[in-house]
Amino acid sequence: MQLGFWLTAIVIICILSNFVFKRIDLTSERRYTLSEPSKDLLTELDDVVYVRVYLDGELPSGFRRFRRAILEMLDEFRVHGGQNIQYDFINPTDQPDSKARDEFFMHLYDKGLRPTNVDITDREGGRSQKIIFPGAIITYGGMEMPVNLLKNNPARSADENLHNSIQALEYELISTIYSMVSPDTKKIAFIEGHGELDEMLTGDIMNELSLYYDIYRGRIDPSDPAILDDYEALIVAKPQEQFSEPEKYMIDQYIMNGGNVMWFVDPVAIDLDSLTYASEAIALIKELNLDDLLFRYGVRINPDLVMDLNCVMIPVNVALSDEQPRFDPAPWFFSPLLQPDPLHPVTRGINPVKGEFVSSIDTVGGNPGVEKSVLLRTSDNSRVVNAPIMVSLDMARRPPDASQFNMPGQIVAVLLEGNFRSVFANRMVSDIIGRDDPDFIEEGEPARMIVVSDGDIIRNDVRIEEGRPEPLPLGYDRYSGQTFGNKDFVMNSVSYLVDDVGLMDLRTRELRLRLLDRPRVREEKLQWQLVNVFLPVIFVVLFGLIFNIWRRYRFSE
Repeated sequence: MQLGFWLTAIVIICILSNFVFKRIDLTSERRYTLSEPSKDLLTELDDVVYVRVYLDGELPSGFRRFRRAILEMLDEFRVHGGQNIQYDFINPTDQPDSKARDEFFMHLYDKGLRPTNVDITDREGGRSQKIIFPGAIITYGGMEMPVNLLKNNPARSADENLHNSIQALEYELISTIYSMVSPDTKKIAFIEGHGELDEMLTGDIMNELSLYYDIYRGRIDPSDPAILDDYEALIVAKPQEQFSEPEKYMIDQYIMNGGNVMWFVDPVAIDLDSLTYASEAIALIKELNLDDLLFRYGVRINPDLVMDLNCVMIPVNVALSDEQPRFDPAPWFFSPLLQPDPLHPVTRGINPVKGEFVSSIDTVGGNPGVEKSVLLRTSDNSRVVNAPIMVSLDMARRPPDASQFNMPGQIVAVLLEGNFRSVFANRMVSDIIGRDDPDFIEEGEPARMIVVSDGDIIRNDVRIEEGRPEPLPLGYDRYSGQTFGNKDFVMNSVSYLVDDVGLMDLRTRELRLRLLDRPRVREEKLQWQLVNVFLPVIFVVLFGLIFNIWRRYRFSE
């Protein structure tokens, strides 16, 4: 009867386990626990999401760990999404010949996956390089989207980059799936009419944004009060001409109604192209008629230029006047490498952002309803020079006086979020727009905006390919061949502005990095080998002796 009772109980538990789901995550960081937005999204899938991960085959140990983390994450997705989550791991090098492999590599590159080189050590100790594609292509409902899973920051070690990539897995995969399954595609507008960057100079970021949002470009028509209502966010990309008061009023009321804006504003007129044909140029103050607007919202962009010892290199002619031109790389202090906030979800884990003729920002105002977060700063070795100023390429040839770079951490990008107050409060609206506005809002609904004091952060370079202009990747430096974090910064910023389900909070997830102490391992190698070999044996022998002594004692009674 006792045996029958336990067998019956086990059968009942097994039957109930098919209907009641429970998992227990015993890790301190909740490593295997998905966020609530992720669970809600996966359980509501109405079609199959197929994930093809191109990370398989012979890999270094770090990338094997990365592959295992991706597999575990997809298994977690399947727990909540059921059969609507399907995945496959593919080895892109598993091709019949080198020609087919190169064609497949080009196919993946055209799809949007970024390759990387890794060192492979074979069993005989030989080393070779291998191209891998640490990314995936997600298919849903006839749509296809790439997602690059490796966060490669040159300033960090390989272990740290892989660790940061593992931390970001849930966000990268879930945000891509969300953009594909969302029934309503959000609209983003690039403002035109003031000399902003054109479609070619913002081509790369527009192409990237178009994978997730509907992108529009157009002018503000003050005669149409609802012209901005359909857009989740506005982008003002490096204007050159003044905004009129009616245009400012339209943007202001858009923000008061909960609209989001990303400003890329240069208060000083100067660019590197102006030094191509002349060795020097004057940086003049640019009047855009936006100072009062931004000041009321909580920031002031100063009419100055920030120089930084932590900067990019440019080719400079070092030959004498009667010699053949000879170009050597030299630091260009007006193109700083901006440091992202490592804790904020917008900038967490991204590479340094390349700036060009950036200005400093001050946070102003005492509105308690607006929270301010600094996203980008210069390094500790920076200085500020006020405009107007003569800028010359000779500055790159002369060694800098380090004692002058004593103004650390100049703010270049600020996030503002909260309830803003209209700059047109206590003013006659009819004098501004030529009519009364019964819907005028003085104290706004919750909104977000990001103010960046460098319009070139969103500007990509252009190359001529077969007689046609083609935008280069945003953040790519053609002189050094490096790719900086400009695109990630803009993409994360837009995602944060329009995020209404809390997906961006996934970027704050932190997993502890537990690395081996390699010097200690080398020094204590024999000790730990002995421990690992003999300690388990000793433990088994002691357990057997204690168990036998206990049995003798028990049965002797």
